[in-house]
Amino acid sequence: MNHLHPYWRMRYIESRKKPSAGNPFAGLLAAGDDRANLVVHRGRTCFVLMNNFPYNPGHLMVLPNREAADLADLTAEERAELLDLVIRAQAALTAVMRPAGFNIGLNLGKVAGAGVPQHLHAHVVPRWEGDHNFMPVTADTHVLPQALDELWEKLAAAFRAA
Repeated sequence: MNHLHPYWRMRYIESRKKPSAGNPFAGLLAAGDDRANLVVHRGRTCFVLMNNFPYNPGHLMVLPNREAADLADLTAEERAELLDLVIRAQAALTAVMRPAGFNIGLNLGKVAGAGVPQHLHAHVVPRWEGDHNFMPVTADTHVLPQALDELWEKLAAAFRAA
């Protein structure tokens, strides 16, 4: 029997159990260390972030710079830039990873699956034929073939080139 050791998974499990965990996005822009925080692009009102606990390799999130729980809470400028960055995220992922398709969407509200309901974010998830196997179903484990740090380099370069 082979064993997989998703070392990062425990950090996720423990962080979600802390009642004081709060909004993990709140301090990312102020921290200023985009590489350490996996911020691949900063726009005027929104930014693009690699998911630290991705469903698939390359899973990106597009967020407004400020907390907003619902699309109606965004200004027209924020809504326009959010959609523009979703499109740019898809283009960057296509250039870097060559996926066969995408899942793109928002989970608004806790009951809809929003892990951070007070700060909406659009998910841009690249997909490949057969990219899910028995691991998520039987072992609650996702196999990621590329390190986040290595992928950050490629995606940040793709956003700079666009």
